[in-house]
Amino acid sequence: MPGKNPNNLPQTYTTWISELKKRYAQSQIKASIAVNGELIGFYYSLGRDIQQKKFQNTYGSGFYKKLSDDLRREIPNAKGFSPTTLKYAVYFYDLYKDYVEGQNRPQLADDLNNRIRPQLVDDLKKIPWGHHRFIIDSCKNSPKKALFFVKKTVENNWSRSMLLTFLDTDLYEREGRAVTNFTTTLPKEQGDLARELTRDPYCFDFVEVRCDFEERELKDALLKNIEMFLMELGRGFAYMGREYRLQVGETEQFLDMLFYNTKLHCYVVVEVKTGKFEPAYIGQLSTYVVAVNHLLKSPEDKPTLGILVCKDKDEVLAQYSLEGSVNPIAISEFELSKIYPKDFKSCLPSIKELEDQLGG
Repeated sequence: MPGKNPNNLPQTYTTWISELKKRYAQSQIKASIAVNGELIGFYYSLGRDIQQKKFQNTYGSGFYKKLSDDLRREIPNAKGFSPTTLKYAVYFYDLYKDYVEGQNRPQLADDLNNRIRPQLVDDLKKIPWGHHRFIIDSCKNSPKKALFFVKKTVENNWSRSMLLTFLDTDLYEREGRAVTNFTTTLPKEQGDLARELTRDPYCFDFVEVRCDFEERELKDALLKNIEMFLMELGRGFAYMGREYRLQVGETEQFLDMLFYNTKLHCYVVVEVKTGKFEPAYIGQLSTYVVAVNHLLKSPEDKPTLGILVCKDKDEVLAQYSLEGSVNPIAISEFELSKIYPKDFKSCLPSIKELEDQLGG
């Protein structure tokens, strides 16, 4: 009888076992998230208690050491009660208290309770405590900046090293700062999203080029480090090609770089110029944007965006140039740090020269 053979199990049973395995794994993940959320909530309340009860006034500079010892004695199997962690709990509370509780700001409290607060608290609980400590170190006196990185970490599932990378690149100060015409060329919701994905300047610190680098050298270096380039561009960018060929009428046009943004559901043409911004660049990029709309864009796609990245720009000239364009375009600068002299290798002493110097 087939039913008596343990090696010939019904398909419905094996499917059920597979489903149980998936459900158990999901439960583990949910449990881990729940535990982290409870821990974050505990640290927030601990920081609040320390601030409000003011026992520091009684025990002085040794307060955090005493509290740490007392907690470890009372809860011997628990971790996370070092004097440093206790101080961070206070920093954590101080950083977010106005946004979580709306203290002394009734209107802000109403706004938070009605719409912002639930999402904010949920986001704070999704991030591990180690991430929060990095954010606190970089944003101790700027809750808006801290909340910006909390949101980005949740959206992009950043590891600690990835979070540190973006904390070190002034992402908060650069995001959404490009000169654009999105408000006049795109519907408001798409324009707001498009503006969020632009940065000024773009940080190409991962690129290594000569002092007198040429455009091709810079573009080659960007693509050599395509993973870092995509991270700098922002969330949702998918690389479609370099010098992307389009047949426009009887001529061939080659786009510097073509991307598709899965968040905005649109193509993005990126042109990189190693010199100062020139108004003529807008006409060239506009032509590419229109060509992509005609030749690649599907009815489901949103209008194609153009991003022009130059070594530097005159803000007023850039804004005036965009006012005459009906296509959505952003203009940004880029920054480099790893620039070497053209004859960098020849500037280095040879092994023999080093040996001679050491021998002498």
